[in-house]
Amino acid sequence: MEQRINAFEKGQNAMRAMYGIGAYLGKASIEQKLLHLIYFRVSQINGCAYCLDMHSKDLRAIGETEQRLYVLNAWREAPLFTDRERAALEWAEAVTRIRDGNVADEVYERARKQFTEEELIDLTLAITTINSYNRINIAFRTVAGSYTVGQHKIS
Repeated sequence: MEQRINAFEKGQNAMRAMYGIGAYLGKASIEQKLLHLIYFRVSQINGCAYCLDMHSKDLRAIGETEQRLYVLNAWREAPLFTDRERAALEWAEAVTRIRDGNVADEVYERARKQFTEEELIDLTLAITTINSYNRINIAFRTVAGSYTVGQHKIS
């Protein structure tokens, strides 16, 4: 597969806007490990190889286990995730795969039991942001495999 456009080089002005969201989320009250877990799960759903490479490396660097990464796409059946993580994963899947023009009330209620309103807004922002990154990387065929931990760190 050949990369079409390097959006990180050619689209620096556009990407700078997204980096601002990343900087905000880097200081959000939601645990960074949980945010990266969400980034990884959404990237699995969307099939973004570049983001899967990046977030698996970032997760491992902050202590995530390989076992949890291996079973993440079957998180409902695996006893390895907390109630808070399960609520976040379910919310992430529902927001990524919007059905019939909405997110189900039951999914929202489970998320609200685990997250404050501000956290749920931040979580939703994180989900929509990784969906945007996935679409940019998929559309322009960003090549996976060369990411190094911290490469896209926002100061």
